[in-house]
Amino acid sequence: MMTFQLTSPAFAPGAEIPLKYTCDGEDFSPPLAWSDPPAGTQSFALICDDPDAPGRTWVHWVRYNIPAEARSLAEAQPSDARLPDGSLNGTNSWKRLGYGGPCPPRGVHHYYFKLYALDTVLELEPGATKEQLLGKMVTHILTDTELMGTYQRR
Repeated sequence: MMTFQLTSPAFAPGAEIPLKYTCDGEDFSPPLAWSDPPAGTQSFALICDDPDAPGRTWVHWVRYNIPAEARSLAEAQPSDARLPDGSLNGTNSWKRLGYGGPCPPRGVHHYYFKLYALDTVLELEPGATKEQLLGKMVTHILTDTELMGTYQRR
């Protein structure tokens, strides 16, 4: 069986995230794709954060209740609370819904896109924080995978 894997056609693992997916560009969410999850997967949850941010880990994206049938997210995902596929956007560290791209104050930062395969659809309203999401899904994670990209402002 293949391992659960998260990739992006926009950047390779460990490579620089292209400008258009950052605050210096269009600030679009990057396209993401993943392999088949384990049997029993009922939904996915996605968290993107930057542990290199000064003072605390900065959360760039919280998305959950992504349908179990999904195998990708196109670039430039909307920041609506509820999306047509039934998934929900949570609140990032800017206190906004949806994706906010890399915008480090200085130096190279590492951005971790973490995808979780869950054995349930979460009973959680739109706008949940990373901490609220982690608290709800902690006993429902079947497996997870991550993709890391870097960015440094010029």
